[in-house]
Amino acid sequence: MSDPGLALVLSGGGARAAYQVGFLRHLASRYPDLAPGILTGVSAGGIIATCLASRDGRFGDAVERINRLWGSLRIEDVFRVDRGDLASRVTRWGFRLVSGGAPGTPRARSLVDTAPLRELLTRTLNPDSEGRLPAIAGNLAARTLHALALTASSYTTGQSLTWVQSLDGCGVMTWERPQRKSVDGCLGVDHVMASCALPFFFPAVEIDGAWYGDGGIRLTAPFSPAIHLGARKIIAISTRYARSREEADRRAVNGYPPPAQVAGVLLNAIFLDLLDADALRLEQLNTLVDRLPPGARDGLRPVDLLILRPSQDLGRLANEFEADLPRPFRFLVRGLGSRETRSNDMLSLLMFQSDYIAKLIDLGERDARARSEQIETFLRGEGEGRVRPTTRAKLARYFGTMKRRLAGS
Repeated sequence: MSDPGLALVLSGGGARAAYQVGFLRHLASRYPDLAPGILTGVSAGGIIATCLASRDGRFGDAVERINRLWGSLRIEDVFRVDRGDLASRVTRWGFRLVSGGAPGTPRARSLVDTAPLRELLTRTLNPDSEGRLPAIAGNLAARTLHALALTASSYTTGQSLTWVQSLDGCGVMTWERPQRKSVDGCLGVDHVMASCALPFFFPAVEIDGAWYGDGGIRLTAPFSPAIHLGARKIIAISTRYARSREEADRRAVNGYPPPAQVAGVLLNAIFLDLLDADALRLEQLNTLVDRLPPGARDGLRPVDLLILRPSQDLGRLANEFEADLPRPFRFLVRGLGSRETRSNDMLSLLMFQSDYIAKLIDLGERDARARSEQIETFLRGEGEGRVRPTTRAKLARYFGTMKRRLAGS
């Protein structure tokens, strides 16, 4: 039986999601029968969440299969990197820019072709003839899963949309907030592809007549889906390194920033920084709820939160493996300035290199092992309704740094 009050929230980060696999590998070794009832994912975290929701057997068995999948990944398994395909796409983008979008200009949808990723997900998730994932419905019926939620961003309407498949089959109480809402439905490979469609790099995905991209673009409240689905305890695995004050002030580039640096800052702001902001809001809400007598809470409840994050900068680690990228793709990213920045956040999202992946998996497992006592305390339910003290300190340090930067700009 699943624990409907325990949620696992997996954030985005492209290839960085391998770090989450390492964390899960440690959890599975300690708690092979762990059964988080609520799984939510965004971008590459959505791939892992869907694989967990489609598991056949125990949590530990599912994580081992995910570990084998990620451990064998090559960049060619995610998108095409042959010279001809990359050259044709760059040429189409160039023609579109210089022609002013004139009629008849070749259309440019993305910088890379993600057909290999779709094929990989199809083999892994085994959709039925209608594209749905029957394993999810089976786990919901067996009550080893309470709900799966995947978030994508609608390019058609500009809203953040969360697709939910729950214990009630393909129906669940939906919610709607400014610029974000949920929709109940049976999930398939298209939903996973839409959630992880990095803007400009990966093509948008059409679902029910609308076009969708990466779920992190407009997801201002990453914990919201889990809370709406009834979570009382949330384990969130971030791929964002919490830099110290000294590290935050250290320059990543000398001189004018190249496109790779600008893209890395934007992608971090879009996909990763919002999790920290939402954690701060949740802490403030917990404090307010704690001060109210139970009869005056009007349905509000405290939610215990544990955020797990890398002990090293994953962008800096990517620099060590840049030279091993396939030559055509390496040529392309070097043209964007990948060798001119010390923290290569843009490249780290796209580096589905087996050596880089293995490094992140090992780091995730090592970091989880270092915090195993804290994780055990959290799972036992001690200190319920509180953000973990170490998380609070890191959040305060992070936002303090941001305030000082803004004040000096």
